[in-house]
Amino acid sequence: MSGTTVLEPFGARLRRAMDERGPLCVGIDPHASLLADWGLNDDVAGLERFSRTVVEAVADRVAVLKPQSAFFERFGSRGVAVLEKSVEEARAAGALVVMDAKRGDIGSTMAAYAESFLLRGAPLFSDALTVSPYLGYGSLKPAVDMARENGAGLFVLALTSNPEGGEVQHAVRTDGRGVGATMLAHLAAENAGAEPLGSFGAVVGATLGDLSSYDLDINGPLLAPGIGAQGAAPADLATVFGAVSRNVVPNVSRGVLRHGPDVEALRTAADRFAEEIRSVVTAA
Repeated sequence: MSGTTVLEPFGARLRRAMDERGPLCVGIDPHASLLADWGLNDDVAGLERFSRTVVEAVADRVAVLKPQSAFFERFGSRGVAVLEKSVEEARAAGALVVMDAKRGDIGSTMAAYAESFLLRGAPLFSDALTVSPYLGYGSLKPAVDMARENGAGLFVLALTSNPEGGEVQHAVRTDGRGVGATMLAHLAAENAGAEPLGSFGAVVGATLGDLSSYDLDINGPLLAPGIGAQGAAPADLATVFGAVSRNVVPNVSRGVLRHGPDVEALRTAADRFAEEIRSVVTAA
């Protein structure tokens, strides 16, 4: 886009944000039960109040906010409008935004998804996007190219925390390499030579235990869901990620969000997780 200032690569911006603010990603997951816990109606007004409160509470202190697109899309165009505003306000407050949309398709459709989330100036432009590579890693090329051109990043599903994921991600190819390991190898190639951190990351569950059989050193970030309500604790990060713990972006959603709607309680919870995580990854 002519006349638009070129953004520093996502990986460099993420490294700085994690070093300055602590390596924590807070999810914005306004599902119906959480809205009810906050005393909000399961409607657009409740969605807007929830999202605005989370952004107000933590966008000026955490490295990353990760809105789950589906919980906004279920309200149609008005819900997407709330998502647009949340992304804009979070980025204005200094947080990087990872859009959790897990898009994956081929050709022009993948290119359209990339334009929706990774093109500077698009209403939903985010610093990074979660994507699914299970139509073949090459199907992600339009998103990879768009991310490079716009200073954005990707988080590719590689070793996810859901039990069902293993039937695909642990499958072994004819060359003897596992599918999940193949995705990690592709990402390492994308990030070759990048400093201080590549922009193409993997989603690797914090609940998976010892992953020493996988090469997680992809010179890029590792988005790690599972801290808090899913059962993993900050102390588990060193076991799961070992020497690459410093590149992990642990995601906490309900562990922070359950403290709402009180803004100070949300801030206190986010600060506590960030400090616990920082102490673990620094020692690793």
